[in-house]
Amino acid sequence: MIVGKCLCGEINIQIKGEISDIIHCHCSLCRKNSGSAYATNGFIKTDEFEITTGENSLTIFSFKPGRKRHFCQKCGSPVFSSNDQDPTRLRIRLGLIDSDIIQRPISHNFVSSKANWEDLDEQLPRYNAFEPNRT
Repeated sequence: MIVGKCLCGEINIQIKGEISDIIHCHCSLCRKNSGSAYATNGFIKTDEFEITTGENSLTIFSFKPGRKRHFCQKCGSPVFSSNDQDPTRLRIRLGLIDSDIIQRPISHNFVSSKANWEDLDEQLPRYNAFEPNRT
């Protein structure tokens, strides 16, 4: 079982199946929704997904007919997206997940619209905490 929650902890979820087709999406919509260079998304089966607490705190933004982004109205965390054309699956934001995830991303998508400051091939140093000399 995979579990997760929004930033404020109001909405808790569990997934009884696997997460598939994990991608890093660089499209302008995902960048704006995540406030970051890209969003890491995966698909789950609708019937294997449950909001265990906080369903009343979930709100929806429909940016295209039939496509909805479901997020916490208290902290703004994106929880999942739904598409009326495929009611059997939901797209989940992996940053929401607290459990270890076995599956790995399969691709970077919409790289032609990636942020101009994002360099996918750059080898930046990695730290377990803040970068050295941070004030």
